[in-house]
Amino acid sequence: MAVGSGTQRRRISVLGSTGSIGVSTVDLLKDLGESIEVRALVGGTNASLLAQQARALKAELAVIHDESRFNELKELLKGTSTKVAAGRQAVIDAGALEADWTMAAITGAAGLEPTLAAARNGKAVALANKEALVCAGNIMLKLVAEAGAQLLPVDSEHNAIAQSLAGCDIELVDKIILTASGGPFRRASLEEMAQATPEKALKHPTWSMGAKITIDSASMANKGLEVIEAARIFGLTDDKIDVIVHPQSVVHGMVAFKDGSFVAQLGSADMRIPIAHCLAWPTRMRTQCERLDLAKLSKLDFEPVDETRFRPLALARQVLREGGVAPTVFSAANEIAVDAFLSGKIRFLGIGELIDASLQAMPENPEPQNLEDVLYWDKKGRELAKEQIARINAHA
Repeated sequence: MAVGSGTQRRRISVLGSTGSIGVSTVDLLKDLGESIEVRALVGGTNASLLAQQARALKAELAVIHDESRFNELKELLKGTSTKVAAGRQAVIDAGALEADWTMAAITGAAGLEPTLAAARNGKAVALANKEALVCAGNIMLKLVAEAGAQLLPVDSEHNAIAQSLAGCDIELVDKIILTASGGPFRRASLEEMAQATPEKALKHPTWSMGAKITIDSASMANKGLEVIEAARIFGLTDDKIDVIVHPQSVVHGMVAFKDGSFVAQLGSADMRIPIAHCLAWPTRMRTQCERLDLAKLSKLDFEPVDETRFRPLALARQVLREGGVAPTVFSAANEIAVDAFLSGKIRFLGIGELIDASLQAMPENPEPQNLEDVLYWDKKGRELAKEQIARINAHA
């Protein structure tokens, strides 16, 4: 059902409501008033923000992943009709609640199970969790198909590709092009990147995002994850997916068709735009997002990506070609690497080195058959990465 149509209220759940994507989603939901019914809001550790959101949207259920924050959340929601729960299983149960539209925005492997639970409902799932498709791609796509669910890409790049395709047969496509801002190290040398501090890496030139995805953007691991995700969503091989640096972050994605035509999606660097596209799909909704002034912008720059400097992107292409559980290990090792960099255990270029070492340390590369296999290799990937960090520190 489209936003604002008919009399039936649309049931909405937001998994990861206290993260950057979740906050933008809640901002849009506030404008929909009585046309929606919020079934569940799921947060990580920020009980205060989660309680504010639950009150504003009159949510049926508020779940916080951090069980130590349960009493705090319960106290903050005293006097409301909102039920409160906490812990990993409660997060999964919230994802399984019957909803017409679910935002899946819990980052990392922690978002896998609740996202799959939401897909089983056979409704619309707005996917902002890259790892769900990277780690459990074929399993998730099979589940989505069997449930008759609709997968809506929220990432600005994949959303741009979906909008540019506009329902066209993928066989008519020559290539898709994902754009990257280049992050804070777009023009930096390898020597400069080797000395980069977390403070510098967290200064993204155009987007405002959480720490994990901001570092991923700086290393271009995020673009690597997006290449893998695009391959899953659109059924394409690595050679059909290009990445190009576009520092203005105005063109978010392009499709090159076989007839020589290029179709692109443009918009302000505001995640509310792709979220609104998914929320209103298959129609459109009005937002308060800043409109582009192309005359004022005056020019759009594009340049190739140096995959020697941005090693995680090259590694992501490698694991996409290899298949099996290699993408799962890539994602897991990257999460450990980002944490290690932010805590001063490895240098910035060590992120790519740690991912590579973890992949090389894999004892085998089987094809995952179920979620248990994915979770096992996610855990294994983290263990391999931590072993590599221990070796680095031992030789320091």
